[in-house]
This record gives sequence, C-alpha cells and structure tokens, in this order.
Amino acid sequence: MQNVKGTKRIAVAGFFAGILILGGCGQQPGAPPQMGPPEVAVVTLQPQRVLVTTELAGRTSPHRVAEVRPQVSGLIQQRLFTEGADVKTGQALYRIDPAPFQAALESAEANLAAVQKNADRARASLQASLAGVTRQRATLELAEINRKRFEEAFNEKAVSAGQRDQAVTEHEVALAALKAAEAQVESDRTAIAAADAAIRQAEAARKSARINIGYTTITAPISGRIGRSGVTEGALVTGLQPAALTTIQQLDPMYVDVPQSTAELQRLRKRMEEGKIQNSGQTRNKVRLFLEDGTPYPQEGSLQFRDVTVDPTTGSVILRVIVPNPKGILLPGMFIRAVLEEGIDRQAILIPQQAVSRDPRGAPFTWVVNANGEVQQRLLTLDRAIGDAWLVSTGLAAGERVIVEGIQRVRPGVSVKAVPYAAGEKSGKNMNAAPPAKTN
Repeated sequence: MQNVKGTKRIAVAGFFAGILILGGCGQQPGAPPQMGPPEVAVVTLQPQRVLVTTELAGRTSPHRVAEVRPQVSGLIQQRLFTEGADVKTGQALYRIDPAPFQAALESAEANLAAVQKNADRARASLQASLAGVTRQRATLELAEINRKRFEEAFNEKAVSAGQRDQAVTEHEVALAALKAAEAQVESDRTAIAAADAAIRQAEAARKSARINIGYTTITAPISGRIGRSGVTEGALVTGLQPAALTTIQQLDPMYVDVPQSTAELQRLRKRMEEGKIQNSGQTRNKVRLFLEDGTPYPQEGSLQFRDVTVDPTTGSVILRVIVPNPKGILLPGMFIRAVLEEGIDRQAILIPQQAVSRDPRGAPFTWVVNANGEVQQRLLTLDRAIGDAWLVSTGLAAGERVIVEGIQRVRPGVSVKAVPYAAGEKSGKNMNAAPPAKTN
C-alpha cells in the first residue's frame, strides 16, 4: 500500500512539473511589450483651385417640332414622302384631290367677270345721266328766260294770261326734269359703288379659291426628320383637323432640358455673393454631356436659358441646353447627364472620401489630429463629390491633418502617431490636377 501511494505522489508531481515546463516554453523573453500611441495615416489639407460643376439629369427634345395638318378638306390622292426620311422646307408631302377647288376657282372667275360687266354698265349709265343733267340745265335756263319774258309781256298786256301760264308751266317742267336727271346720277353712282364692292368680293373669292388650290398640295413647314404618316391614299381629311397627318422634328441642333432645384440655385447664388465661387468666364455657359450608358457625347453644348417658372410639384426650374447634333446621335426623349460649369473655387478644401464617416443620424464627420497629437471628431458640411474626394463647405480648414487610415483605432482625445498617407499623396495629386477653369 505504501508503494502504491508513493507511486501516485510521483505521478502527480510529474504532471505539475510538465505543466510548468510547457508554460515556460510559451514565453518569449526577447519580445518587446505593446506600448506607445497607435499609428494613423493622415493627409494635411491644402487649399486648391477647382472647377465647380453640377451634374444634372435631363432628356432631349427637338429644336423645332411641326405637326402637319391639312388646311382644306378633301380626299388624299398621294403621299409624297418616305417615312423616317429627312425633308426640306416647302417639300410636297401630300396631295389632296384639287377638282372641287378648281371648280370653285372657275366659278369665282365667272362671277368676277359678271360683276365687272355690271360695273361697266353702271358707269355708262352714269355718263348718260350726267349728259342728261347738262341738257336739262340748259332747258331750264331757256324756260326761265321765257317765263320772265312772258310775265313782263303779260304785265304790259302784250300777251294773254294763257301764254304766260304756258311759259310758267314749261319752266316748272324743265325744273322737274333737271331734278329727275340729278336723281338718276345719284342712283347710277350708288350702282357703281355697289358694283365696285361686288368686284372686290368676287376678287377675294377668286383669290381664296386660288389659295385653296395651293393648299391641296400639303408641304413641309420646316426642315427635319419626318415621322410616320397617319393617313393613307383615299383618306378623307378635314381642314385644320385636330389629328396631325404627320410630324416633322428638327434634330440638329437639339435641346436638353434638365431640372435644377431652386435650393441649389439659391445655394450657388449665395456662394457667388460671398466670393467663394467666382465666375469662370465664357466657359460658364459650356455644358458637357454624357449618354445614358456613360459615353461622353462628342459635341459640347451651351446653356441657353433658365426658366423663370418653378414647377410646384418638384420645386425645380428647367435649364435648357442647346447642343449640335450633326450625326443624329441624339434622338428626342433620350436620357442625358449634363455637367454644367458653375465657377471656380480658389480656396477649396478637399478630403478623400474614405476619410468621411457618418453618425447614426447620417451626419458626416471626420477625425483630425490636432497640434498636440490628439484625435478630435469634426462634423462636416459636404458640398459635392469631386473625383474621389469630397468638397467641404464647413468643418475643416487649411493645414489641418485628417485621418484616412487607422480610424478604427481612434476615439476622441486619444493620442496618436500621425504618418503621411501614401495613397493620399497620390489622391491629393489627382485632386490638385482637377481640371482648372479657363479664365480671361
């Protein structure tokens, strides 16, 4: 029994000795202890000259649009264009049956000839009436002389009362005849005026008939790309009908209409008034365009105008950009991204995007290392992204050191060892190389 107990004591002692040996093997006497502040990579902010741009989405629309409608009613005899082709101003598109309008023209010409004859007869009658007035005036003068002579002779008892009365009657008859001749003159003049009015009316009817014949050939009001036809040969159309026969769109140049919020406009105006952004000169109205797949459009557009009416549903105004389209790449209704140049910020503060975090409320912030090597949290106001950097409106100043790497090892008030951010130097180089604005 004593031997067994002794054996157990030896085994237990050996077990604990082994544990001690194993523990001793895990020690590394030469390893240095973990001491000192954590290391972070920082970029030192420097003011930069950057071209401030705004990217907006919009859609294309034709420069001019013309809906082709008939101006007279009738049957379509011919369609004279190829759908989807380019047409020129004045090119014949449709032909309406001209027969009814030709008949109307012939009737108007015949009526004009008739009223012209009536006018000629009225003028001839007037000439005769004027001659009659002249004769009646001479007759009246002779009758007046005879009346006076017979009255004097009657007073001298040289003639009888019947002779005197006859002379008086002849004078009265001559006076009545003169008044009748003068009345006929006025009647003839009225007839001439009516005939002249009838002539003008007949001439207007003839002119209208000729115009309507011209309208039987429907022509293109503008040059451009014509769409599909809404009618075929034999279709009955009505003058100035609501439905268009076809549509012509002028595709070179093109419009790009992009909405911009009024808040953005006010922000830009305020920054320019404060001198933070300066006008970039002639280039300010230049616009770069990108197609829906991100491909740059080869032609540069120009800002034509800003609308003065705010859309109450979106709170935005429409900016209209005009852009050349010589190769027909742009079509109406295409989605386009437009990059508008707002101006130059000569003291811009840019930080890498990876240096910006957001708090639970979504507010952006970053970490900076102060002069004492301590970490501070700094709330930011971000303007927009420029390349791989954020343009900072408020929260940072030139010369401050912003942490880019090692953010997970810091908290407010912790002392850190700041080292230059190698990749940030490359990014900073790219940021400095942001396209400068052209100035005059």
